[in-house]
Amino acid sequence: MEARQQLDRVARIQADWRRERPDLDVSPQGVIGRLHRLADRLTKELCLVYGRYGLSEGEFDVLCALRRAGEPYERAPGELAAHTMVTTGAMTKRIDRLERAGLVTRRQSDDDQRGRIVALTTPGRELIDRAFTDHMRNERHLLDLLTPTEAEALETLLTSWLSRLEDPRPADSE
Repeated sequence: MEARQQLDRVARIQADWRRERPDLDVSPQGVIGRLHRLADRLTKELCLVYGRYGLSEGEFDVLCALRRAGEPYERAPGELAAHTMVTTGAMTKRIDRLERAGLVTRRQSDDDQRGRIVALTTPGRELIDRAFTDHMRNERHLLDLLTPTEAEALETLLTSWLSRLEDPRPADSE
């Protein structure tokens, strides 16, 4: 790093900690702190698109999970919760809002009369198709801040790191 180059926020925080706690290795903040700031910034940029369609991030996720299911664009609430990684309680609130907006319907399962099925309505499918197209355009714009080589390297690193966090078993334990 050039001596005259201005330190970013994370580097300034690290410098403060190095001064105050020279006994600790604060180098992980260089990666974790920047990833955290980047995730916050990306979330804000992505939510701008969802908002254009009157959707929250969670509602967008639910509509996407239904659309990805393929025709007839439906899933059980438990499946939706698993596909969007939220609790069933949070999923119920999202589904309630989407149903009030006319974007999804709920019906009894044909297989299990106690079970429910959530399905996209035609307006819901049309909305998520437009919103997802805009979303992908936005993601492309954000990713284009990197070179193709940088984006590919970052994807490889993040995939590797995430797989180790999600399945922490040592490779030799299989």
